[in-house]
Amino acid sequence: MSIESDIRQTAFNSSYHRLLVNVLYSSNWLGNAQMQLLKPFGITSQQFNFLRILRGRFPDPVKVNEITERMLDKMSNASRLVDKLLLKKLVERTECPSDRRAVNVIINQKGLDLLTKIDAAQLQFEGIMEQRLTIEEADTLSHLLDQLRGSELAQTAEEEVYGVEQ
Repeated sequence: MSIESDIRQTAFNSSYHRLLVNVLYSSNWLGNAQMQLLKPFGITSQQFNFLRILRGRFPDPVKVNEITERMLDKMSNASRLVDKLLLKKLVERTECPSDRRAVNVIINQKGLDLLTKIDAAQLQFEGIMEQRLTIEEADTLSHLLDQLRGSELAQTAEEEVYGVEQ
């Protein structure tokens, strides 16, 4: 299928307009798939992202503002996410010893166990992508998206591969 058939549009103003619509449509498609994957576990994609950030820093606690900087969805309300995850008993809140105004959060064992279960489901979903894209295609697509965003990593990789500076 193509973006034209998926959204029943026969023409775009330009290749860049087609790209914009395709990226937005694909982002929503992936977001919806992720939401369905997480639904049985009772968490949202923002909560999942929050927990993964905490797991990456475990066993060290993380300041809430640092988590906010690393979130995929920059519009996420980190304080609200902490409250929701506390209610689900997946994280613990601690006082930051170096700054009394800051709040530290740490993932607990229940949160780690939940992520382990989600990891198995996530692997199945990645298996679907593996059936549709080769590793090289996935790397190329990822690189092109980095380049589109102007990511420094993409520019550095391009300089290394092609020997050109932008």
